[in-house]
Parts: sequence; structure tokens; C-alpha cells
Amino acid sequence: MNAIRPIPHERLLLERVRRWEDEYNPELGLLRVPFHSPGYHTTLRGVPFVHATYPNLIYAVALLDTGLAEYERRAFGVIENVVSLQDTDPGRDTYGIWPWFYEEPLERMSPPDWNWADFCGKLLVQAVSRHGNRIPAELAETVKRSIFRACDAIIKRNVGPSYTNIAIMGSYVTLLAGELYGRGDYAEYGLARLERFADFTRRLNAFQEYNSPTYAVVAIVELSKIASGTRSERARELAGELLDLTWRMVAEHFHPATGQWSGPHSRCYQTLLGDEVKSFLQVGTDGAVALLPDDRLIYSAEWYKAGIRCPDDYIGYFLRPDTRTVRQLYVDDEKKGVRKWATTHVTPSYSLGTFSREITWNQCRDLLAYIDNGGEPVYVHLRCLSDGYDFSSGLFESVQHEGDALFGVGFFTNGGHTHPVLDKTGGTLETGDFRLRFEVGGRLDGVGCTVDGDTVSIRIGPRTIRIRSLYAAFVEEGQPSPALRWETVRSGDGTIGLDLTMYAGPRRTIDLRRVTKAGFVFALSMDGAPPADAAVRETADGRAEARCTLGGSVAALSVALRPDDV
Repeated sequence: MNAIRPIPHERLLLERVRRWEDEYNPELGLLRVPFHSPGYHTTLRGVPFVHATYPNLIYAVALLDTGLAEYERRAFGVIENVVSLQDTDPGRDTYGIWPWFYEEPLERMSPPDWNWADFCGKLLVQAVSRHGNRIPAELAETVKRSIFRACDAIIKRNVGPSYTNIAIMGSYVTLLAGELYGRGDYAEYGLARLERFADFTRRLNAFQEYNSPTYAVVAIVELSKIASGTRSERARELAGELLDLTWRMVAEHFHPATGQWSGPHSRCYQTLLGDEVKSFLQVGTDGAVALLPDDRLIYSAEWYKAGIRCPDDYIGYFLRPDTRTVRQLYVDDEKKGVRKWATTHVTPSYSLGTFSREITWNQCRDLLAYIDNGGEPVYVHLRCLSDGYDFSSGLFESVQHEGDALFGVGFFTNGGHTHPVLDKTGGTLETGDFRLRFEVGGRLDGVGCTVDGDTVSIRIGPRTIRIRSLYAAFVEEGQPSPALRWETVRSGDGTIGLDLTMYAGPRRTIDLRRVTKAGFVFALSMDGAPPADAAVRETADGRAEARCTLGGSVAALSVALRPDDV
């Protein structure tokens, strides 16, 4: 990897703007972008392109940031068109927010996304703070009213500090809007919100959205904007403190041999880092971490003049192939009696990360390993799949010591199917295929997967990872019990699945409330031999209790076999 320094921000911004040229739709005065969604909020399906509100405001600010007069008129037109899509009716719940797309008004969304007051509001604030003297008077007044509506929506919603990125983003919008327009009420709210978020974060010294490659990047960008943009000395101090915490988390989890962000991840959209996150790390370290050649660097216009910079003290984590274990308490809910720990073990050749307790949502990486395969990564990731998509009402639990882990999966009845909140199942799921999968992906050249009884082996160069099934049951009332055994599946996306299938057949309803016994327990070793003394017993109160020796101490795990509310 060749160092690229310094980062040529002005050139990269201009290249980014010019690549957008073919996507601009002069008829609507908006940028047209490929449609994609996480599967919720929008009802649009099968649409190739859309005119998205948030990306259009990024585009407008980028046009102005180039400083070129030729782009001014277009930027002002885009801003005016996006502002016109905001809900301006104070009597509506959606007052002050925007739809995701020009093609889908708020009333057609399912449900609308209140975060868009923060996402769009911050870019309008940015446009005014950097280029307010260039904006025509009439549009400037329109933008001011729009920012005030966004602030009012943010304050009314009053997101708590556990929602990391929105807590930060809402602080930025209200604080900077208050300073720009002399609105003391907004500025006071923004600073108080940032103080509250800092107090909450100090309690555990970690974000609740723990070790998220996606959300940590957003947090760094928005905190950097606060630090570089506010007039408040106190806000700068708070932002600096939080930036130090975030960059340390990122650096400690980076695995130099594979160029990956070690797990576990509380919120994640790609198991292998995409070029945009790699580019961010390269930009944030001023090229000291050179993950991409110059022609593959993806520059986000939101990074321009944001003041993004990794502290020098943490650069070494990205470069040195050392061994370390990071163990962090990231949830401590006294009311529910729930404490969640994250453990990451990093070595020169691999990293292994697990949560002590987490759901099997598509965005969670509860058990995730990265292994060096000739300078490229292989990953192993545990998933619970219904019809090929992650079922979010599985409950993962584990104990990890360095490269060994004892872990299990059970199920609960008050969660969702594809999302923990937006599609509550009532304890049932419609499916034609339901399975646990250890997904093996990345560079699979020379990778071999074999099954021997209750143990699977994954061979990657000189390393052999072994996963032993200690307990497996899935019994429904009135249904034949499946023969739970390992099978190897080659997927169309090029990954290998090492699967235990709970159901495969005609599509039907599985009622978890009528499942009498469902649970799985495994032992994993990154160094080839799961603990020899690992054992599981069923208890009279319907649990699978597992014990083994990890790191010279007895590790214990208990998995509920009867699905219930959690």
C-alpha cells in the first residue's frame, strides 16, 4: 500500500462535482441518483432512478464549495427545489421534515423518516455558514425559514443521547442555526443536547451504536463540523473529547493485515469495507493509512472543509501488526437488568469479535472474524436466515477469550422479522427456508471447508478454524423434528455457507410461541481446536447450559430453549 499524502481536497471535490454532471436533470433542476433503500420507510419498488432530497443538498453545497461562479445558479436552484418539498404545515406530525425522494411525498412513505430534519437541515446550515453572502436575498429568507422549521422538528422530537448520530446531528443543526441567526433558544438547545450526549457517552466511554463502521464515520464527520464551525468554546471542547473517543475506537478495531474494521459491529451494512469507508480512513489519516490507489479513492463532498483528522496518537494502530484485546461494556440497562459487552481480539493474522448478547438483525455482526489470506481478507460471519434474509428475532449470546468463543442462539417472540421494530412478527414468521449459517466470504482462493460429524473446519492458508456444534434443537408442536446436520452451500454471491437448517419446504407459518425447544450452542477456535471439555446439559426450567474452559477459566453460557418475550 503506497502512502498518498497530502490529500488534495480541492481537486477531489471538483472531480466529484464533475462526475455528477451526467446525473443532473435540468427539467426538474435536481440530481438523479440510482434508487436504493434498506427495505423500510419507502414504498417505492423496482424504480431504477430517483431524485433524492439529501443527496441533492450534498450536491448543492458541493457546487458552492468549488467557488466557481458557473455553478452558483444551479446550486441555488437545487436548494430551492429541495426546500419546496419540506412539510410546512405546523399542524402535521411531519412538519419540518422532508421525504426521501421527489417521487414519493411524505404521505406515501411507510413511515416517514423524521431523521430527515437533521440530515437535510445540517446541509442548509452548512450552505448558509459557508456561502450565506452569495445566496440571493429571497432564497436566503426561504432557506432561513426552512432551517427554522427543521430546528423546530428536531426540538419537538428531542431524540435521546442513545441515538448517537442523530443526537450529534441535531446538536449541530440547532447550535449552528442559533449562532447564524441570533436565535439563542436554538443555540442553547443545541449546546445542552451536546452536553447531554457527552454525559451519556462518558458513562460507558462508548457509543450505544457500538463500533459501527457506518455510524462512526457519520459521528466523526458531524463532530468535526461542530468543532470547526461553532463559535462556542464549550461546544468545541465537547466535540474534541468525543472525537478522541471515536477515533480511538476506530483505530483499536482496525486490522492492518486485512485492511478491515474488526467486529463485532452494532450497525453495519457491508461485511467487507467498501471503498468509501476505506477512502474516509485514508482521508482522515492524511494518507498515512493508504488502503486504495489514487484512482479508486471515493471522495465524499461532505468531507470538504469538515476538519476531519485522526489524532496522531492513534495512527500506529492502523499500521502496526500487533496483538491486543478490546473489551467494552456498551449497554448497561439497570431497569431491564441487561448488560452487553463487546470483545475484540486482534492478532497480526486474524481478528475475532463477539457480543455477549445481541439480536440477529441484518445490521448486527454478532460474531465476526477476519483472516489474512495472502494480503486479502476472508471473513466468517454468523447469520440467522429466513428465505435468505437475516431474521432479527434470534438472540445471540457468547463468551469469548482471545481466539476462542463459546456461543449460542435462541429466539424471542416480541421482535421483528427483517427489522427489530418496523415489522413486528407477533412471534410468527412466514418462511420456506429457515437456517443458521456461518458465512465465509472475501478472498476464497485456497479456502477449504470440510464437515466431520459435529465439527466444521475452515482452512485458510496455514490456519484452520474449527466450529463444533455442542447442542442443536428446533422442535415445533405438531411438526416432525428436522434432522439438524451441517451442510455446505455455495451461494450466488460467491460466499460459502456452513448451515444448520431448521426448516426447508413449502412456505408456511412458523409460530415461535408453539416451539417447544429451539436453541443452538457452539464452540469456536481460531487456532484449530475448540475446548475439549465443552459440554451442554438441558435444565428442568428449559435452558441449555454450556460450560468449557477458556483461557484457564470456566466459561458458562445459558440459552433459553422456549422462545418468549425479552
